[in-house]
Amino acid sequence: MSSPPSTARADQPHLVSLVLQSKKALQHGEQFCSTANALTNASAQCAVDVLALDAKVKWISEAVIEQLKLAASVAKSIEHKRAQLDKQIREWDAVRVERTSALDTILESLTAQLVPPGFHQTSTDSSLFGSQHSLDKVNDVIDPTQSPSATVRENVFEKKLATKHVDRSTWKTLRDFVDESAIEQVLDAMESDRTRLDDIMSTTYDYPETLSTTVSSIRDSLCLSDRPPPIESLLVSQEKTTTGMARHLESLALHYDQMANALHDSEAGISHSEEEMQAMHRDTDELPAIMTELEEDVHSIQEAHEKLVLAKTVAQAQLDASRSALDDLDELGDIMSDMLQKQQDVEADCEDLLEGLQQRLLVVEDLHHRFVQYQSSFNKLLLEIARRRRYREAAEKIVGGMMAQLDTMSSEERQVREDFNAEHGAHIPADICLCIENPPTRWEVVPWAGDTREVLPEVDGDLLTQAKEKLAGGEGIIPGSDSM
Repeated sequence: MSSPPSTARADQPHLVSLVLQSKKALQHGEQFCSTANALTNASAQCAVDVLALDAKVKWISEAVIEQLKLAASVAKSIEHKRAQLDKQIREWDAVRVERTSALDTILESLTAQLVPPGFHQTSTDSSLFGSQHSLDKVNDVIDPTQSPSATVRENVFEKKLATKHVDRSTWKTLRDFVDESAIEQVLDAMESDRTRLDDIMSTTYDYPETLSTTVSSIRDSLCLSDRPPPIESLLVSQEKTTTGMARHLESLALHYDQMANALHDSEAGISHSEEEMQAMHRDTDELPAIMTELEEDVHSIQEAHEKLVLAKTVAQAQLDASRSALDDLDELGDIMSDMLQKQQDVEADCEDLLEGLQQRLLVVEDLHHRFVQYQSSFNKLLLEIARRRRYREAAEKIVGGMMAQLDTMSSEERQVREDFNAEHGAHIPADICLCIENPPTRWEVVPWAGDTREVLPEVDGDLLTQAKEKLAGGEGIIPGSDSM
């Protein structure tokens, strides 16, 4: 197109301004694109770092979780072993209640049974279960071969006349002949061992809870719920944004070239039509909007980059936490080893104590059986004394009858002999049968040489009746013992 030179020179100031605006917009556009390109490259590297860190965190977390499962199983194992020991202890406690209750029952029964004074001496050394003779203790085990009624059979009985309305409040009971201190020693030793058992068990009481709490704490420190942002969508968004920015930059470069060519044509004297000038002005007026859009795109890319940087920071923190969890896991491993060793020691000590406690229960059971036999033998002793009294009375009755019969026969014989001598003695020479003048032999029935008349203690009838009822009711029967 051609126009007068004056018109071309008039358009030059406007074109210069448009070219300057286009050049400035192109420079800012290049700066924005350069910034966006740097941010995109940094974002790509950051995304690679996030993925690498996330992979490390995941690998460490999976390894830690497997070890935590093992630790949890160790906690359950310790809890199970403690439960087994608790069950054995509860079973022992139940048997102990049974045995001690039976012992208390027989002791109360001994307390209620009176011993007539004629059955014992006043000396304190005659105790049926005295500490000097009754309990042959070796390692707190009573000798079951010694009879509890031995002292009763060895006592020298004193004869006492039976009297009515005797005050029995001062009488001794069967329990007075029992060595209470020896029983207390057995029970105290058993209670002491039982307390030691509780003390040993308490040393590992909190092990399962401690392990479970530590496992939960380490698992929580892994932050397994945190996940990296959608890296792929962020990178795709950045790529889409940079592609748009590249198109804008191309249009800015094209617009600048057009403006520079238009200015070159104007300087060469080529004038532009009004429509062309309006088009160049319109394109130049759109530059601010393009610049604003480019700036917003840079901000968008910046935000995506910041998200990736934050994700990298979080991933690094998770990696540090995972490494810390590994350190805690190593420490937990040492603690578990100590706990398992301690639990094994506790189990061994508890088994030894339980075995000893079972033996002590056997001692308590033996005491119960001996006291039952003691009471049964004493009841039978009362009946035996009554039988011997009947025997003695029957023998004395026979001896008394024999003595009376011999006295009568001797008197009759003496009279017959006197009558014979009176009638015939004067007619018989004195030197013939000198024995004819002798009186009949007199007899006396006495105990065997060296023996004395048997002396038996008095037993009231109600005591004999009570003894018969106890024996008939089975109170003297020793119950069978359960297997320990």
